[in-house]
Amino acid sequence: MENSSAIPVLGFAAYSGTGKTSLLVKLLPLLGEKGIRVGVIKHAHHTFDIDHKGKDSYELRKAGAKQMLIGSDRRWALIVETEKRTGNILNEFIQRLDHENLDLILVEGFKPEIIAKIELIRPSLGNPPFYPEDKSVIAVATDGDLPVKTMLPVLDLNNPQQIAEFITRHFINLKQTQTGT
Repeated sequence: MENSSAIPVLGFAAYSGTGKTSLLVKLLPLLGEKGIRVGVIKHAHHTFDIDHKGKDSYELRKAGAKQMLIGSDRRWALIVETEKRTGNILNEFIQRLDHENLDLILVEGFKPEIIAKIELIRPSLGNPPFYPEDKSVIAVATDGDLPVKTMLPVLDLNNPQQIAEFITRHFINLKQTQTGT
């Protein structure tokens, strides 16, 4: 999938347990301080619930609602029941975001998708890297020596400020963000 969005899309790819979510939790405030409005798409495995048994939204959805929107004056969430799909669904998720209020979309997971990605590597975990074969990896963030040499930019996985600066330099039109247009 090539990015069909006018908004920059950047993925974070790594094996489970590497710290994708932990890094994003640190990056989001740093990007927010720069005035960058970020949307996040996170891959979930199989079925998942964001509402829980005993909650009205859960009971209504389980009773047969194909779409369940729950909202307040501060936030809203739409849960849509679909048939199992194969193939690329990331582009559909990207298009569902409110693009008028975003400057950047970060994607956690979706390793096979062809979008620009930063690969996170903790050599101590012993997982093989993606970057030698995955040409959509544009940088590697690591906390140790890489198992395979690369010409890609290498970032410090434990330095979210450095990663935020890399993202800002490579993915954000600062003039657009600063003028609010």
